[in-house]
Amino acid sequence: MTALKDYSAAVTQPTLTGDATRYDEVVAPDGSLRTAWKGLAETAVQLTESDLVRVTGDIERMLADDGVTYTPPEQSPGPWRLDPIPLVIDAAEWTPLEIGLAQRTELLNAILVDLYGPQRLLSSGVLPPALVFGHSGFLRVSARASAHDPWPLLLAAADLGRNAAGEWQVIADRAQAPSGIGFAMENRRVISRVMPELYRQAGMHRMAPFFQALRTTLMEAAPNDNPDPRVVVLSPGTHSETSYDQAFVASMLGFPLVEGSDLVMREGSVWVRVFGRLQRVDVILRRVDAAWSDALELRKNSQLGVAGLSEAVRRGTVRVVNGLGAGVLENPGLLPFMSAMCETLLDEPLRIPSVQTYWCGLPRSLSFVEDNIEDLVIRAIDNPIDLGHLTPDALRELIRAEPHRYVGQESLSLSQAPSYGSRGIRPQALTLRTFTLRYGSTYRPLIGGLANVIGEGAAASSKDVWVLKERPEDADQGLSEVLPITQGRATAAMVPRVLEDMFWFGRYAERAEDMLRLVIATHASAEDNASRPNSAGGASLAVLLSAITRLSGSPFERDRLDANFRSLLLDKERPGSVAQSIGSLREAAQSVRDQLSPDVWHAFSSTERASAALTSYHYSHQVSESAGRMLTGILSLQGVTANMMRDPGWRMISAGRVVERGLQLSHLLRATTTVRRGIDVDREINNAVLSIAESAVTHRRRYRGYVRLAGVLDLLLMDADNPRSLAFGISELREHLAAMPGSTGATRPERLLDDLAHELARADIAALVAVEGERRPNLERFLDGYVSQLSRVAEAIGELHFAVGPAPRSFGFGGVS
Repeated sequence: MTALKDYSAAVTQPTLTGDATRYDEVVAPDGSLRTAWKGLAETAVQLTESDLVRVTGDIERMLADDGVTYTPPEQSPGPWRLDPIPLVIDAAEWTPLEIGLAQRTELLNAILVDLYGPQRLLSSGVLPPALVFGHSGFLRVSARASAHDPWPLLLAAADLGRNAAGEWQVIADRAQAPSGIGFAMENRRVISRVMPELYRQAGMHRMAPFFQALRTTLMEAAPNDNPDPRVVVLSPGTHSETSYDQAFVASMLGFPLVEGSDLVMREGSVWVRVFGRLQRVDVILRRVDAAWSDALELRKNSQLGVAGLSEAVRRGTVRVVNGLGAGVLENPGLLPFMSAMCETLLDEPLRIPSVQTYWCGLPRSLSFVEDNIEDLVIRAIDNPIDLGHLTPDALRELIRAEPHRYVGQESLSLSQAPSYGSRGIRPQALTLRTFTLRYGSTYRPLIGGLANVIGEGAAASSKDVWVLKERPEDADQGLSEVLPITQGRATAAMVPRVLEDMFWFGRYAERAEDMLRLVIATHASAEDNASRPNSAGGASLAVLLSAITRLSGSPFERDRLDANFRSLLLDKERPGSVAQSIGSLREAAQSVRDQLSPDVWHAFSSTERASAALTSYHYSHQVSESAGRMLTGILSLQGVTANMMRDPGWRMISAGRVVERGLQLSHLLRATTTVRRGIDVDREINNAVLSIAESAVTHRRRYRGYVRLAGVLDLLLMDADNPRSLAFGISELREHLAAMPGSTGATRPERLLDDLAHELARADIAALVAVEGERRPNLERFLDGYVSQLSRVAEAIGELHFAVGPAPRSFGFGGVS
């Protein structure tokens, strides 16, 4: 039997699944397929267990290649998980849900306007004041008439679940800074590629028009009808649990991803630092919680937002999406009052009910919760911490101390769908996150969403959501055309932080590449000479090992060669290791993800697979094989960046590479060529240096295999046509610095670089190779001076192009005021 037939047979026999009360998204109680799946039956039913194994492997590889990660609270980043079997909903079933979601978002917006405005809900007794004022999401600084905004809620999300009868209920509203739409789009992209036949057969709504509509909405949100608004996406940084989602959305929309340190308040407006100048920001799509968005009026110790942002909002000089006070809508204590609020504000019945919730601030509800505490889910109204570990008595004590801060919720018997994992295809409970956008004059839900599979521990994953079209000719997302926005060519928002990360991206990439080349050459020498320490090969191996020590900054023990090679490639905690450089490189790339091609993450995926192979196989030859594969991955980054626009970001990547290449080459030559060790040993070392510097073929062609130090130095120091030489690097660096905004030809980095070029031009090869005793003091002094001067150039580049003043400081250690 095929996988889906096996599943159908299992779920229609309760003894096999253990729970007959759940609504199944694929199979009806009589064993037939649901309406949404009937049109897919021809292809879907043919899927076998081996097909799902293949597809799952393809999904994991594609997500790894794209660098898709998720960071659960208080955990390290992990891979994003995607189940191969989508959640499929037909048009007839989606229509009432779509209407209900539009109504609910309109209601949430009306609640927000009322709570920060006339407060009719409070004065009429529909909402208890303690429920609102006791929630940290209610910002008193925003409750002013001057801050009135009729549409503070432009983008909202809702988490839904089905009960046993198949009816949707709202589990939670997400209005603070709704996340997940980027993950939803990534899921669609991956599933469409790994199961193209099923995808083409389905006839579902594409998601792209929704992003186009979101872009239009954000641009139209600019205050004062600005015809060419600047929109930014404000992120808390790369350590955020949804940093991938934030970067994806920024990239899809074409708006810069910024952090609080990139923005500044001037004259009541928000500005972004671009190339040493300030440019005014009109709209901020924030992914920073409101409490952390303003250290001046909200959380005093925050460094994530912009000090004074609340004042800019009140003045109407910037539009924040969603409004700073929107977090109050995520209060689960509001759910019991939703129906009454809908009748009061919209004069309509609520179309999608909320999961049954009891706010303990009401005596009757408190009594019910205490009596049924073992059957309810207890939640704090503004704290996501799970309370499930507490005993019933401890929960009662907690609630009695502050009843208004807690709710009890009935546990919804969530619907189930087939999910594939290590134990095969099994029914798993799921929730659906939907997204709704105010576009034009109405709220429009995304026709689709993000399904979350409620697994056990690490088994939790997501599903793509397919909403089928009623007719093939129906417009995707019901948007026949997105309202046009007239906008001239936008200038790049290359803030100093981005330029700095780009610079270090180049440096770490070069550092990893050079160390990998050194490891490969040294490992090859070790394979031949480790057992012959007194031979010329053994002596040259000792020199190469000392070069590793010099370049990495950590000692290399000769009596544990294999373990040290592996440590140098895999140990992220080892100073100067390849793993540490790649980790830092990835962190720099993550910080500027919206500026880089997705192909960058394919390179990281390649290095990770090579590292995994080295971890799994303990044969000595695996060291050089994995190092070679890691080198291939790092080298592919050069091809990716070669296709970038020649903007300041690309200039900084290239400048970083040049600086690091010069430093690494100088250290390599200092460790290997400044001592005369005899003809045979020197020949071995010189050949290794040429190989490490990727100049062996050029040298062999030019000198016909005759290796002398003078020829090596001429090629690696003076040859302006050799991309690996110091002279070539100086010329290339001069070009990049001259093209940077703010460069005049007389800036400090350019002056220092001119001095460095002069010193190199004055150097004489014959004098450099001259020997006094066994040493070459002129070469030592030259290389040490070159490292010192090039380091000064790098520091000056940072001072001119990256430095923006003192680091942010907190205003204190208090909470929300």
